[in-house]
Amino acid sequence: MPRNRTRTDSRTDSRTGFRNRSITLLSIGHACVDVYQGAVASLVPFFVAERAYTYAAASGIVLAASLLSSVAQPVFGILTDRRAMPWLLPVSTVLGGLGIAASGLTGSYGLTLAFVAVSGIGVAAYHPESARVARLASGGSHSAMAWFSLGGNLGFAAAPLMVTAVVATGGLRLTPLLVLPALAGSVLCLPVLRALARDGHGGSGGTFAAGPDDRRSFVKLSLAVVCRSIVFVGLSTFVALYVKERMGGSTAAGTAALFVLYLGGAVGSVLGGSLAGRWDRVTVAGSSYLVSVFAVAGIVFVPGPAVYAFVALTSIGLYVPFSLQVTLGQDYLPSRVGTASGITLGLTVSIGGLAGPLVGRLADATSLRTALTPLIVMPVLSWLLFRSLPEPAAPQAAVTPPAVAPPTVTPPSRAARGARSAPADDRGSSRNSS
Repeated sequence: MPRNRTRTDSRTDSRTGFRNRSITLLSIGHACVDVYQGAVASLVPFFVAERAYTYAAASGIVLAASLLSSVAQPVFGILTDRRAMPWLLPVSTVLGGLGIAASGLTGSYGLTLAFVAVSGIGVAAYHPESARVARLASGGSHSAMAWFSLGGNLGFAAAPLMVTAVVATGGLRLTPLLVLPALAGSVLCLPVLRALARDGHGGSGGTFAAGPDDRRSFVKLSLAVVCRSIVFVGLSTFVALYVKERMGGSTAAGTAALFVLYLGGAVGSVLGGSLAGRWDRVTVAGSSYLVSVFAVAGIVFVPGPAVYAFVALTSIGLYVPFSLQVTLGQDYLPSRVGTASGITLGLTVSIGGLAGPLVGRLADATSLRTALTPLIVMPVLSWLLFRSLPEPAAPQAAVTPPAVAPPTVTPPSRAARGARSAPADDRGSSRNSS
């Protein structure tokens, strides 16, 4: 028994070590991809300053990154449900980086849109397959998935610092340097993919039993994520310009606000995974959206440096539900994990960019404050939708370790039955039971 327990503990430690290493590498790789989602909004002030784009034209760049991504991401999700495509992780990472790297090399607005759209396709291709791989590597752990999401949030947070460090020193002509994170991320995912392939998880099969799909709940969840996406994309596109305007025209002040918006998302993702261990995911996400209502209102109406505190609170409030929504979507559609991931991580997130030009046109016609005011309503709608959602049952493992067989008991012989009345010593009993 001690020897068996030692072997079991060793296997458990090995699985835990593999999960931790894999999630760490996938999280860093996620950061190397999502830095390009954040880079689009981070480049907007430089496009406005260097190319004299209007607010509407600048928001069109964000739209270009979001439009194709919003359409392509569910398509990639459907494809990964039919057949695993782990090679998409390194390829899509490089594609996302190349698009952003080329966006500053041309003065043509049309070509800029095209390059940013290419980056959006790369990001779209990455997320469904990476969510499937992370689910396999994490064993379905909410906490591990929160750490995976954290990587994306850190990539968002690093984007304004990276873009400012590169572009502010030499202008948009230096954007090719922005491809470096993509090259690093494409390499980091390879050990995880090789390890999963060795363990037989490289195919399309998952490690969780597929229960019945709850499509009605999934639609409600998707609508809630769309509302979240509209407010987040709207703020990420214009918060730097808004804070710059309110803080006396300081570009550094605007960049700092965007950095706080993205960094708060990292805090929110980890906090969401922790809170989901105490309360159910639906309760945690709904409560977080209610907090976001007051936080967004604070950004729009509270004057002075206090705006940074409300930016941070908004980001945390919007990102506490982020990883929880991914696992909720997977549990609502257990037979279509890739599709669920493509929609919750992709379509519903990217579709927020479709509202960007509307916000930009309203800002051109009125003011940024007036244009940002309708965003307060979005987390209200998300909160109302979450109030009607059920908490799905935890996924059941489809492949379970073989149970230890009970000891085989041989029926006693007739002679032994006849001898029951006679006293038997321990050794005789042991021989009979063996």
